[in-house]
Amino acid sequence: MSISKISVVIVDDHSIVIEGLKSLLEHGHNLDITAHFTMGKPAFEFIGKERPDVILLDINLPDINGIDLCRQIKEAVPETKILALSNYTERNIIMQMLQSGANGYMLKNISGQGLLNGIAAVQNGEIYFSREINEIIGNPSRFELKEVPRLTKREKQVLALVAEGKTTTEIADILHVSPLTIETHRRNLHYKFQVRNVAELVMAATKCQFL
Repeated sequence: MSISKISVVIVDDHSIVIEGLKSLLEHGHNLDITAHFTMGKPAFEFIGKERPDVILLDINLPDINGIDLCRQIKEAVPETKILALSNYTERNIIMQMLQSGANGYMLKNISGQGLLNGIAAVQNGEIYFSREINEIIGNPSRFELKEVPRLTKREKQVLALVAEGKTTTEIADILHVSPLTIETHRRNLHYKFQVRNVAELVMAATKCQFL
């Protein structure tokens, strides 16, 4: 009695990466590489028709964001398993991919055996992460651990102008208040976000979706 093979589709914007993945997966005797694409839209059309078992999906694609493509695939073919395969190590990107329906996330430096393990795991209904991704997910940044601060209307105005690179004097002129007042608002913003400088303030405000 023959065992049906796991059908795999590779979506990556670099042909050389695709060839490398195909070479690694040749060792998986129960796998069938049914197609590979460097663009997201033709991949989506193929996946919708053929309904493969597992998709190895890059995030950085030339015609569509891999996070959006992941969401679209899951809406169209919910039973298909998606393994993100990327160089991105930012925790917020990893979490966005998972929230879009990905069944796992691996970095492109994964070994051939790790890749095979990941495919087998998601096909069996498990969530799979490479070792580095497990560590990143388990260590949220201090911004993610904190509640989103409450800002006044004026603080939001000052924050937006600070993010544009305006100086205290320039912000004071724009808002028709004294520089001392702006300095007070800036101190309050630093305190509420618990940051030490403008760069950290902008980063924290962006993570909290104020910018």
